[in-house]
Amino acid sequence: MSSAINQRQFVTHRNVNGWTLSILALVCVFLGPILAVFVAATGDSGDLWHHLFETVLPRYVTNTLVLMVGVGLICLLFGVPTAWIVTRYEFPFRNVIEWMLLLPAAIPAYLIAYTYTDFLEYAGPVQGILRELFGWKNARDYWFPEIRSMGGAMLVMGAVLYPYVYMMARTAFILTPASLFEAGRMSQRHLFFDIAMPLARPAIFAGLALALMETISDFGTVEYFAVETLTLGIFNVWLGMNNLPAAAQISCIAFVFVIALIILEKAARKRRRYVDTSRRAVSLRPERLRGPGGWLCILICATPISIGFILPVAVLLNFVLQGYSLDFSDAVATAMLNTIFLAGAVALLVLSTSAFMVLVNAYQGGRVLQQLVGVASIGYAFPGTILAVGVVTAGGAIDNQIATMLESVFGLSYEGLLTSGVGLIIIACAIRFQAVGYGAMTSGMERLPPNMMNASRVLGRSFGESLKAVILPLVRVPLLAGGLLVFIDVMKELPMTLLLRPFNYETLATYVYQFAKDELLEEAALPALIIVAMGVLPVIVMNAALRRVARH
Repeated sequence: MSSAINQRQFVTHRNVNGWTLSILALVCVFLGPILAVFVAATGDSGDLWHHLFETVLPRYVTNTLVLMVGVGLICLLFGVPTAWIVTRYEFPFRNVIEWMLLLPAAIPAYLIAYTYTDFLEYAGPVQGILRELFGWKNARDYWFPEIRSMGGAMLVMGAVLYPYVYMMARTAFILTPASLFEAGRMSQRHLFFDIAMPLARPAIFAGLALALMETISDFGTVEYFAVETLTLGIFNVWLGMNNLPAAAQISCIAFVFVIALIILEKAARKRRRYVDTSRRAVSLRPERLRGPGGWLCILICATPISIGFILPVAVLLNFVLQGYSLDFSDAVATAMLNTIFLAGAVALLVLSTSAFMVLVNAYQGGRVLQQLVGVASIGYAFPGTILAVGVVTAGGAIDNQIATMLESVFGLSYEGLLTSGVGLIIIACAIRFQAVGYGAMTSGMERLPPNMMNASRVLGRSFGESLKAVILPLVRVPLLAGGLLVFIDVMKELPMTLLLRPFNYETLATYVYQFAKDELLEEAALPALIIVAMGVLPVIVMNAALRRVARH
């Protein structure tokens, strides 16, 4: 009886202790920069805010909304039909196409923007071939759509962000029981519009919300295409006008957009439930297609793959094969080493903090602590520019306090370590991508038997020893998968790296950006291909996860 009581205490004990206090400290670190944005927004921006409000701010808001609508429509157009086709039909090359549809996720939006501009501009191969075929002499003899425009930004961003919608929609279609489709057939309902779409709508909207959050946070594409959005406005006001309070105020407007997306996503999921009463839900068996029907499916699925992956990679490979970017210079090597170090440091930090917070919360925390840990992992929902503003504001405030204390007490000078060096980028990226590690750890914990910790404690191990020897080995696979995704995300990260990097510090993303900005993309084709090659790794992980869902 005594041992049973003690065993119960291991799980139900909720007093404040060193473990829970450590979590609270981490929560403050992760939420501090987000709160600091609002503190900075209360600062004095002079007359700049009123000037922005009367001139460019309405254009920033309008362009952001228009871009979100356009990118959202393209994501739905590319993501939902292809997800239904590879789930509903069996056709030639289906097994290859279903994972190739995820490949555009490996390419950062700014890379596809650079390659399409080079491919479709006046001096590019497409317009050159048209002039050769039709005998046109100059641009006044014909009309060709301008890629560096709002429409071009919608196309290139939608072409690399639709995998969010595709992955969520395909998962929802796979998990919809075949019995519901059979009931729809008996009722003479359309399987896609009347059955599949209503049931998959919450998942589709969740994927769309992620794509739109990435749209809000994009900098490289909108800056290169000269589309004035809120993100570009933050850059211009902060770096161009050296006014951090005004940049924070614009960040608050972008924050409102993000919160609206989160609220809409939650509303889409509310009261969207169905129950399958069979003992084991069986997915819909694909219908075999032959002849024109099968080739039509291939054509529909090949369109987003070609636009979002094949053509951009072909342009970059062409530059390399022509010898423009074969020189693996010291600058490229340094940028690559910086990228690996930065991505590795952030991945390690995210893995350790997310594992610590989720595990301790699961066995030592209560409902309030659980909610705090969840809130501390919402950094991914915020654009990198917003987090950069918050990190600089919070780091600057702490540095000022440390400098004042050291000078008054010890008479020592302090250079401000938190607002200089690579550490600021590491902290900012860890805050933004904490949600990836949190999600991986949470999914891993859901599969553990509930009595594992109790059994270890009864055998005499302490709480820390139990975590290290028993629990961590059981969740290492999802934890490592989350770390891999964080590594790749940091490797592609551009806005926060540009804003927070020390002087003369380059990553592969900033290195490619500098050349592309100067219209010299061919010189940076090789590092751009390295980014793409590394981005294929999470695509393989995502496809393996989808296959596992389909098998079960």
